[in-house]
Amino acid sequence: MNNEAENTSEFEFKYLIPKTNDISHIKTIEQLEKVMLSMPQIPCSVVHKFGPGVYMRELFLPAGAVVIGHHQNFEHINVFIKGRITFFAEDGTRTELKAPMTFVGKPGRKKAYIHEDSIWMNVYATSETDVEKLEAHFLTKSAAWIDDNSEREKVPLLSSSSDKEDYLVFLGEFSLTEEYVRKISEEKNDMIALPYGNYKIKTAASKIEGIGLFATGNIEKNEVICSARINLKRTIGGRYTNHSSRPNAKMINGEFNDILLVATRDILGCHGGQDGEEITVDYRESMKLNLQIGGSKCQQSQ
Repeated sequence: MNNEAENTSEFEFKYLIPKTNDISHIKTIEQLEKVMLSMPQIPCSVVHKFGPGVYMRELFLPAGAVVIGHHQNFEHINVFIKGRITFFAEDGTRTELKAPMTFVGKPGRKKAYIHEDSIWMNVYATSETDVEKLEAHFLTKSAAWIDDNSEREKVPLLSSSSDKEDYLVFLGEFSLTEEYVRKISEEKNDMIALPYGNYKIKTAASKIEGIGLFATGNIEKNEVICSARINLKRTIGGRYTNHSSRPNAKMINGEFNDILLVATRDILGCHGGQDGEEITVDYRESMKLNLQIGGSKCQQSQ
C-alpha cells in the first residue's frame, strides 16, 4: 500500500505507481505488488471484532492510498461503512463505490485507489478467535508478500539484545531461571480466550523472543489493550506479551482482581500489510502486581 497515486480524475492503471518508476514491465497485479512493496507503506489500522459465530475485520484506508488486497478465499459479506473507492479489475474495467453499502464479495484479489478516508469491513462466519488462524483460513498471501515479510523479519530489532539482557537481570532479581519461566509460560491449562469485543492486536513471530503480541490498529496512550488475566486464567495478552527494558504497555489491576494490559504511550498499528509495533511490558512491574493480588510466582511469557 502506498500513497503516490495522482491525477485521480483521469486515473489509469499506469498511475498506480509513481511516474518516477519504470512501469513498462507492469502487466499483472503480482508485478505491481512487487513494485509497491519496495515503497514506504502507509498506516492502515485494523480492528478485529468478535461475536457469537462471527468475525469482523475492520480496515481503515486513508485518502490517496493505492491498495492491493490479499486473496480472499471465500464469498463473504462486505460492509463499506465510509468513504469512496475505485476498484480496478484485471480486464481494465473500473468500478467506483460510495459508502454506505453492503454486498457479498467474491473470492479473489482487488486493487483500488482510495479517494476519501474509508472504512471497510469484511464479515466472516466462524467461531475461531485466533487472528493468525483466521488469516490463514480466509486469506491467501502472495509469494511476493511472503518473501518481503521474511526479509523484514531478518532485520534485527535494535533493542532486542538489550531487552534480552534486561530480561536476564529480571530473572536474577526474582531468583528465577529461564527454564522455570519457560515451563510456566508454555503451560496451556490456564489459557482462556478473550471475551467477545473489539481488539487491535494479534500474535505473531517476535524479534524479542518466540511469539509476541502485536498492534494491528493504532492504540492510544492509556487505552486498555485487552484483559491479560480473567478469573486467574491468562489470555493472549497475559501469555504472549514479551519483556522490554523500554516497554510501551503495563499491567494494571482491574475489577475482581483481573489484570488489564494498558498502553503507556501511543502504539502504531498496521502499515500496509505489515503488523504494527510489538506490545511489551516490564516484567518487574507485572510480577509485583501478580504477587500483590495473589497470583503464582510467574504467569508471564518470554
